[in-house]
Amino acid sequence: MDKVVASALEAVGDVPDGASLAVGGFGLSGVPNVLIQALYERGVSGLSVVSNNCGAMETGLAVLLAAGRIARVTGSYIGGNREFARQYLAGELEVELIPQGTLAERLRAGGAGIPAFYTPAGVGTQVAEGGLPWRYDGSGAVALASPPKEVREFDGTAYVLERGIRTDFALVRAAKGDRHGNLVFNKSTRNFNPLAAMAGRITVAEVEELVEPGALDPDAVHLPGIFVQRVVALTAQQVADKKIEQRTVSS
Repeated sequence: MDKVVASALEAVGDVPDGASLAVGGFGLSGVPNVLIQALYERGVSGLSVVSNNCGAMETGLAVLLAAGRIARVTGSYIGGNREFARQYLAGELEVELIPQGTLAERLRAGGAGIPAFYTPAGVGTQVAEGGLPWRYDGSGAVALASPPKEVREFDGTAYVLERGIRTDFALVRAAKGDRHGNLVFNKSTRNFNPLAAMAGRITVAEVEELVEPGALDPDAVHLPGIFVQRVVALTAQQVADKKIEQRTVSS
């Protein structure tokens, strides 16, 4: 039951080239930077990543992206990541953009054993009808487009069928975790982390504070340890290394 691993490198040591990853975080909030860096140091490439966005300010998944280690991204937001946009438009990266709520539910559904579900989000658009550019050919033409999805009517309203997502591995970051893998997230850092953790067949969590079993109030646990296979305790320096994406100061 003790799921603690000595280091981040050891925790991701069996992630192969071409693996699929669900990665928690939103912008710079709750991103498992230490585990991502360990993947970078191992030289893993050809990754298929499922995450809300693909890193920011040259941190998080942007580290793998800039190194050309990511082959495909399933997400909902490109944001100000210019390298992401460049690779996508140049035909170097396959990208599936989907509505943010749909992405969240696809991850949750996969983790809950639900193969597919119907949602009204995307009906009447290319999300349902197909034709969204997944990959460009480098000259501005679409080399690969999304296929049409099943649309069905319930009580007079049209819904599109979306599939649940399962990945080989998941990487998440939590504020607290015990040796059994039970996790607690701090405020907005919860974001996609519990959902990504559910979707991974092998989930690795980096935790800012490691506690002993029984120290966490069961009512305060955001993600039960059944979804987590490995836990890495961060150092004080790693915990303190937090960047701000947009710093604003009042006049």
